[in-house]
Amino acid sequence: MEQKPPAEEHTAQKQPRDAAYWARHVEKLKVSEVPAEAINLNVEGRRTAGALQGFGQLWQKTYRIYLGTGVTPEEVVRVWKEKFSEFQPPQNRFYPSLAGVKPGEMLLINASMKGMPVYTGVIVLYADEECFTVMTPEGHPESGWNTFSAYQNEEGHTVAQIQSLARANDPIYEMGFRLAGSTEQERIWTHVLKSLAAHFGVDDPVSLEKVCVDPRLQWSNVGNVWNNASVRSMIYAVSAPGRRIFGLLRR
Repeated sequence: MEQKPPAEEHTAQKQPRDAAYWARHVEKLKVSEVPAEAINLNVEGRRTAGALQGFGQLWQKTYRIYLGTGVTPEEVVRVWKEKFSEFQPPQNRFYPSLAGVKPGEMLLINASMKGMPVYTGVIVLYADEECFTVMTPEGHPESGWNTFSAYQNEEGHTVAQIQSLARANDPIYEMGFRLAGSTEQERIWTHVLKSLAAHFGVDDPVSLEKVCVDPRLQWSNVGNVWNNASVRSMIYAVSAPGRRIFGLLRR
């Protein structure tokens, strides 16, 4: 039987048991598959942006809904992954890759914020049988993570949960979140949990806990505004007629 070289064997021994659930590290994001109806913008070639790379106040928000005893956490997360796009509100269109919600896969987002287009996406950072986490790229309205999970509480009831730890990516987004964006975001995730619960025949209220983890603004990251996906999406939308005319002239 062929023996592994000592260095290779040492590396294999150091491999974490949950390594298969994590996305591999990449310097820049790459979108491999784009559905015909999706707009791939502000994702390709961008780096991921965690809470440390953002500008605004850092918030942790936790949304929960009780689903009763008739479904297991594993079943909830399985359905959530399969129907993630279907549970979104109409103005939020998510386009997962053909591989689905798996570590390292991209989910393109074609959304609308108060009538303004926002073309961006997220990368699936982690995914197992009971939860999955997505991380934002540069230019996304937020810098941070969202974790979607299900668990059983002490009473044996299954609970579906969304927890975000994120801050506005730049000063424009921070202003928008303070004016109305934060409330709109809370409506979106409440809608997602209500839609998930409705799939299992449950119509319970969604609870929300929010904590300002860091009230400071990170002025060192004010330059993030250069990659603002909302501004770039608006420019892209406004220039669409010119692109069509240019395409016709090139034929």
